[in-house]
Amino acid sequence: MAMDVVDYETKGAEMQFVEVELDPGEAAIGEAGSLFFMDAGVSMDAVFGDGSQNQSGFFGKLLGAGKRLITGESLFTTVYTNQGSSKAKVAFGAPYPGKIIAMDLKQMGGKVICQRDSFLCAARGVQIGIHFQQKIGVGFFGGEGFIMQKLEGDGLAFVHSGGTVVKRSLQPGQTLLVDTGCLVAHTPNVDFEIQYVGKIKTALFGGEGLFLAKLSGPGDVWLQSLPFSRLASRIFAAAPQTGGGRAEQAGLGGLAAGGLLGGILGGDDE
Repeated sequence: MAMDVVDYETKGAEMQFVEVELDPGEAAIGEAGSLFFMDAGVSMDAVFGDGSQNQSGFFGKLLGAGKRLITGESLFTTVYTNQGSSKAKVAFGAPYPGKIIAMDLKQMGGKVICQRDSFLCAARGVQIGIHFQQKIGVGFFGGEGFIMQKLEGDGLAFVHSGGTVVKRSLQPGQTLLVDTGCLVAHTPNVDFEIQYVGKIKTALFGGEGLFLAKLSGPGDVWLQSLPFSRLASRIFAAAPQTGGGRAEQAGLGGLAAGGLLGGILGGDDE
């Protein structure tokens, strides 16, 4: 199935969205809950799996939905089709602060491996599958488990990352060490291993964990400065653990102290 060739524009800074322009008859697929807005001529239809030709038929759709369930995604994706006679736009919003990465799969050999939950939207025809980590160390300590997402095809796909994103092109034999949660995506020829930090004191008190991701070229890797897991842990650590925020507790304490002090100083009205 030939991929739909779509135009797009990414807008925003910290909270980005991507605006996809569809010619009549063209369609885009989006992750459930990612829609921002769409023109009146665009219709939406929830389908099992990713709606690609390889997942046609009942068993194909069931297999595609099962793969998505394994990667932690919804059983359904939504297909947005331009039913009108002129160009129409549909926009998809990022779920948390970060950057949207546009990936032309045709220029990447038709395949890219990315972290779970990172897929945002794509041109119709892009296949969303699963990639199994074959190395036990990577599966246990790589930050994403044994299962990652695999995007295949020759069209445009859009992936979301946290914070600021950087692309590094690794030469043959070139190695890059990164925090295990900071890897967003990589081309299939990149070798992904896990490396121990090397010192007990650093592992225990360095705040970076016991392992680093070791990425070896050749190939391209995309890194994020703020993994969602890190953001969530910071929010959880800062949240009040015993009901009511600091400001609320301070306010209630102030009212109680003020009332008591006023009673002592003011005495009875009699």
